[in-house]
Amino acid sequence: MPAELREHAGRHYAIQFHYALPDDSWAVELSEAVPAPAARPETPNAAAHLPGPAFLVALIPDQDPDLEPTVRTYSPDEHVIPYAIMQWFMELVADQVERCRIAFEQGEPEAVE
Repeated sequence: MPAELREHAGRHYAIQFHYALPDDSWAVELSEAVPAPAARPETPNAAAHLPGPAFLVALIPDQDPDLEPTVRTYSPDEHVIPYAIMQWFMELVADQVERCRIAFEQGEPEAVE
């Protein structure tokens, strides 16, 4: 799944979704986006920014409905997250939680993306 990008106050942020096998959970990762390498002729519509290292990760279990989603921080450095970016991140986390719960109720936890 491609990353979702957003600019806020001159900084770029990215959110990525992927499945974290060791946790049996969907991961929603927030990072600062970094400038992409210069565009090449074979990729004329390439993104200007790419996700950087994640500093905030929400894990949403999809195998056990009794497990609650969690949010983890991964950063040796302090990150200031603007409210609008945190709200955007948590809205996408809430959407993913809802999709996982619906899929589990329908008996299709592996079908959530």
